[in-house]
Order: sequence, then C-alpha cells, then structure tokens
Amino acid sequence: MPKTRVLLALAPVLLLTACGTEGGAGSGGADTVSPDLPVAGTAWRVEAVTVDGRRAAAPDGARVDFAEAGRARGNTGCNSFGAGVVLKGDTLTVSPDAVTEIGCPGDRQRFEKELLKAFSGPLKGTLKGDTLRLSSADGRNVLELNAEPDAPLRGTTWKIDGLVSKKTASSLPAGSEAKARFVVGADGRVTGNLGCNNFSATARLDEKARTLTVEGPAATTRMMCTSPQMKLETKLYELLDGPLTYRLNHRTLTLTDASGEGLTATAAAR
Repeated sequence: MPKTRVLLALAPVLLLTACGTEGGAGSGGADTVSPDLPVAGTAWRVEAVTVDGRRAAAPDGARVDFAEAGRARGNTGCNSFGAGVVLKGDTLTVSPDAVTEIGCPGDRQRFEKELLKAFSGPLKGTLKGDTLRLSSADGRNVLELNAEPDAPLRGTTWKIDGLVSKKTASSLPAGSEAKARFVVGADGRVTGNLGCNNFSATARLDEKARTLTVEGPAATTRMMCTSPQMKLETKLYELLDGPLTYRLNHRTLTLTDASGEGLTATAAAR
C-alpha cells in the first residue's frame, strides 16, 4: 500500500491513541510518540487569512471541516472545495484537489485565492481553546479558525450549495446560487425557496432511519425566473417527490433519493 494511503488510514487511530508512547508511559525519551493534533471530526469557521504578511477578514460562510479521515472540505465564502490531508503530530500536509466554479464578486474572489493559498502544503497547527491556527513554515501564511458547534437538523436554515448524482457532486447552475434554501420546522413542515419560488410542504422525519419524506405535493408561489433558477427549481421539486435519506455532518447536510440523486446544503450563518 502506498505510504500516503497508510498515513491516511492510520490518522483516526493515531488520534484515539495519541496519549501512548513507544517507550512506555512517562518515558519522555527519544521514543515518545508526539500526539496528533485533535482535528479529526471537527468543523471550523474561518475568521481570517494572512498571506505574505497581509491579513484579510473572512466573509460569511467561509469554513473548513475535517469530517472524513484524510480529507478536508470547506467553503471559501463563495465556492466549495476539497483537499487531501495527511496528519502527523502537529503538522497537517494539505493538498487541495477540487474547487467548484461559481462566479464570485471581486472581494470574495480575492479572499478565495488567499484562502486556498494559505490552506496548502505543510501547516503547523496550534490549538488554544476553540481557536486553531494553521501556519506555513515561514509564518507568512496563516489560517485563523474558530470551532463551530454542530447544527441541528430542525430549525436551521440550510443553504443549498450543490447537487449530487450518485457519488459525484457538482455546483449549482450558474446564476441560481443565491436563493435556494430551506428550514425543517419543529411542526413537521419544510419551508424555503427552490431557487426561484418559495415553497411549503408537510414532511415526516424519521431520525432513527435518517429519512425525510415530503407528504403530498409542495405548495409554491408562481413567479417566473431566469432559466438557471427555473432549471434548479425543477430539479429540486423532483427530488422532493419521495423519501430522502439524510446525512448530517456538523454543519453540512446531504439529502439523497433511492437512485443516489440529491443535494448538499450548509447551515447558514446565524
């Protein structure tokens, strides 16, 4: 097995056994195993990025999640991204490998470029309370992160940010990104916007089976919108016609039907 895959497979195990040593407890000698930075399974809000000594505050929605072994996912405040991560001691070696291509306003484009530059290569992590700093070796590039609490399925405004087709994820159609969102209410209703029109529907939530089923047709407004918005609305309306399996991971929600078609959504900033 290639060395990289071995390290990725061992990362969760090392996290759980970080307090052990090769030379025995309390040896403190040369054979001491340095504990891995405890980031596996955590979610973070990006506070700021420093690139080449220049610090920029993050826009709403910028985040990084270490939800999967050997992977990081996040959002720049505009586009979603993914990266491979190898964890060894207090160092994360990050290899960005996927970014969606939503057009961003100029200020968010600049921040996205800086975030992706800072979140790349070997980064030393320093964890103090709910704050994590990831710094390049020369200290000129720094990513400042604050821990985010898990978002509850009910009562959270979920901003739809992608579509799923079996195991392939894609961004929303260009020009349709701004409006699509929904809330699962405590009263059993799902309300929101499908990309163009507002909608409301009765839903049955089975938290044990992790399914959400819309019961009966959704009621919608009847506005005409741009072609990308209408295309997204048609897709989402079709998805609501049947039971959906959900996966909730910190502040990211994935809903898929029996064929593997579905959507991804991120908890909106409060």
